[in-house]
Amino acid sequence: MKPFHQAIIGIAILAVASATYLAYDRAMAPFSPPSLADYPIQGIDISHHQGSIDWKKLATQPNVRFAIMKATEGGDHRDTRFAENWRAARDAGIVRGAYHFFTFCRAGREQAQNVLTTVPAEPGTLPITIDLEFTGNCGKVPTREELIAEISGFLAELKGVYPGKPIFYLNQQFFDQYLKGNEASFPEHYLWLRSIAEEPARKDCGVWSIWQFADNGTVTGIQGPVDLNALCPSQTAFSDLFGTLAAQ
Repeated sequence: MKPFHQAIIGIAILAVASATYLAYDRAMAPFSPPSLADYPIQGIDISHHQGSIDWKKLATQPNVRFAIMKATEGGDHRDTRFAENWRAARDAGIVRGAYHFFTFCRAGREQAQNVLTTVPAEPGTLPITIDLEFTGNCGKVPTREELIAEISGFLAELKGVYPGKPIFYLNQQFFDQYLKGNEASFPEHYLWLRSIAEEPARKDCGVWSIWQFADNGTVTGIQGPVDLNALCPSQTAFSDLFGTLAAQ
């Protein structure tokens, strides 16, 4: 190949590579995190992965008004730090919530028994959260009908024990695959949406109530990354826990 042709091809490759990098960089560029002015009620979600937590330090920070902590997974796993975190958050005056990682390879009613023996039924807490995701789950991919049946069985076992309708934690892909257009087929719930690349449309909280906007946040009192969340400003269902919420 002649040097001139080599130079032309080299320039073309460089141009394509530069354009690809620029497109990737723009796609992956972090968006600005929600401000406390726009989202006054913010909080974290945690598990044993966060290790030992200084709850007194957490309680001094305006962006840690609530903490949703892993309690259980499947039919028999319990987070090793749940009991400790549950008590410490209460003592620090931080609003608490517990979540259950829902496995697709265990009956919903069996999983509910794990929750009942692990999570105390106490006033002043957020509703139980069901973590619905494929990451870290078993290999089964349930049909929509199977998922509805198992979640319904799970919640039937919990009925009347914990306050309010449950919270479903999921990302947009899971929502589109199972719930979109079929919300009425699932038990009534609040939606906790994971969206770390863009701000979800508010729509007056008609779609979501809690937004997980970061999975690598930092707060004083926790060493290492932590998930950050914001409550939709016009979500008033939890106003008794946080006081008056500014509707937008």
